[in-house]
Amino acid sequence: MYDFTGKTALVTGGSRGIGRAVAVTLARGKAQVAINYAGNQAAAEEARDLCLRAGAAQVRLFPFDVADPAACSGAVDRVVQELGGLHVLVNNAGIALDQLVMRIKDEDWQRQLQVNLTGAFNLVRAATRPMMKQRGGAIVNLTSVVGEMGNAGQAAYAATKAGLIGLTKSVARELASRGIRANAVAPGFIDTDMTAELPEAARQKMQEGIPLARLGKAQEVADCVAWLASDQSSYVTGEVVRVNGGMYM
Repeated sequence: MYDFTGKTALVTGGSRGIGRAVAVTLARGKAQVAINYAGNQAAAEEARDLCLRAGAAQVRLFPFDVADPAACSGAVDRVVQELGGLHVLVNNAGIALDQLVMRIKDEDWQRQLQVNLTGAFNLVRAATRPMMKQRGGAIVNLTSVVGEMGNAGQAAYAATKAGLIGLTKSVARELASRGIRANAVAPGFIDTDMTAELPEAARQKMQEGIPLARLGKAQEVADCVAWLASDQSSYVTGEVVRVNGGMYM
């Protein structure tokens, strides 16, 4: 359990999966939680209720497209105004439109780039001003094991996640003097709604490439994110922490 009393956290893609687990984990530490989501209102409301039951000081829902720079800037302004600041930014929102590189449609390449990489950039840029003003903050970007090792059929997705690593390290160097830390978490194959839909044979093949011989849990990723967002990791910045069961070392 980490203490986020008096702190506000914005979690993108926070209505389901890893994002929801992160939001609830921060809520257990008494954070004020701002949950971004793309369009699933019911899932977002469920995530809000879970955060409130977990002990969040406040929870607000912020529906907007992270690929829209103006929407990101406006959302950060609202978070600061309504919740009194922004101390933790978790860039979790992402999409995967898998296809072989020779068959990727231009619009699918662009959409993954806009959401996964430009979306994180939009929010980091917007969050920088209030974090600099308060001379402190923690940014955690969710990258992926495929951003480091690549994966057939995921050239676009892997490229965006590799880009997130470069963004994280550059931001960490830029903002360290202002007391702002930036780190990334690189999950491997995690048991979420997306992987639950895979055929059993495909899940088994995935597990064969993981030394710990199982898929990870969203909570295991959330625990790592919470640590990086907390004061317990105050001397950690510019790092990529792998939560992948040994799949890539």
